[in-house]
Amino acid sequence: MSPAKNKRGAEARQRPATVTVCRGCCCGRPDKTPGVDHAAQLATIRAAVPSGQVRISDCLDVCERSNVVVVSPSSAGRAAGARPVWLGLVHDTDAMADIAAWIDAGGPGVAGMPPILALYEFSPSRRVRSESGLDAG
Repeated sequence: MSPAKNKRGAEARQRPATVTVCRGCCCGRPDKTPGVDHAAQLATIRAAVPSGQVRISDCLDVCERSNVVVVSPSSAGRAAGARPVWLGLVHDTDAMADIAAWIDAGGPGVAGMPPILALYEFSPSRRVRSESGLDAG
């Protein structure tokens, strides 16, 4: 195989960091978290993160932490040993802007997590991680 074809194949396998925003049974619902502008949150992350890097998920089964956002590492971040970072109780657009800036800098494993986001970080159960499919390489 020529070096050019090999390089194109490697580039095709490179995945950018992504953001999964839960909008299931509790997350994103005004009756669960009144006063939170859920539409503005989503607009903030979608405006700042390139298309295809923001996913909307149905219930991630950690309703006690709504609103939940999961930041999954890029291929480079995974190669560096990073795994998805679960963030809960994300109720403001500033947090979404911090998440977007982190993604723009490279995300988990490539760029350090903004210290403020450590306040939102949590570890879901193994069952939740497994069923979410977000830990799959």
